[in-house]
Amino acid sequence: MSDTPQFDTKVAIIVRADLATWQKLNVTAFLATGIAAAAPDALGEPYRDAAGQVYGRMLGQPMLVFAADGAGLQAARRQGIARGLGMAAYVRAMFATGHDAANRAVFAAEDPEDMDLVGLALRGPRKAVDKATKGLSLHG
Repeated sequence: MSDTPQFDTKVAIIVRADLATWQKLNVTAFLATGIAAAAPDALGEPYRDAAGQVYGRMLGQPMLVFAADGAGLQAARRQGIARGLGMAAYVRAMFATGHDAANRAVFAAEDPEDMDLVGLALRGPRKAVDKATKGLSLHG
């Protein structure tokens, strides 16, 4: 018997493989906060070190990070919508903005059928997330 918990849900973050390293990390961080904000029930308890210092709560389950090209991101987005998954998305134009309102403005200006996605986070039932990420490889 394994002591590793089995989760009913899965979290996947998909990032464009051709981004600069700082961009990949930036996109991943933003998308993780989007998933956490949408699923506060998935957050664990605060962390406390041996000296009693308290640290913030984090998601209580693993997040898998995948690499994709633009077509892979679009396919995952379509699958996420079709399966009713929770999603957070990041478009290329957001790299040129400096605050949340500007991010939302450039996001809203994107063509929903042809977004310039550079990152997408999905959360939902394990099998549905697996279907949405089918064919993608873990980020290396």
